[in-house]
Amino acid sequence: MPAKKTTAKPLVAEGAAIGEPVPRAVVDKNTASVGIPPQPEFDAEKEIGALRKQLEILTQQVGDASSAVKGSARQVVRQAEGTVKLYPVSSLVTAAAIAATFALVVAGLRASPRHSRYDRAIEDLRELYGSLRGRF
Repeated sequence: MPAKKTTAKPLVAEGAAIGEPVPRAVVDKNTASVGIPPQPEFDAEKEIGALRKQLEILTQQVGDASSAVKGSARQVVRQAEGTVKLYPVSSLVTAAAIAATFALVVAGLRASPRHSRYDRAIEDLRELYGSLRGRF
């Protein structure tokens, strides 16, 4: 008697792959239909035209936003220059105060190392063990 040959397909081949047509025996529970619903015709020129219009609109919006930001930045620079010219000492004191505050914040963050929950739990256990050892 000849040996029975069985060919096992890999699991990946059993499912649908991208780009393959959907089998005709598909049942849609929502619409109670069987098979592939009719697909609208795809017009690449219309799609590309719509995408180009969207790209033009986005380009215009980005240009408007960047010009608004540039205008605001120029105005801030002009105001800062005017303030420094009118009040040179107070501007210097303000800049020094801001730099000192920043330096203190950075030093404060570096001074206290952060402890994780694990480190705190170990410290609590050490304290408990030390207090128990002191009782006996």
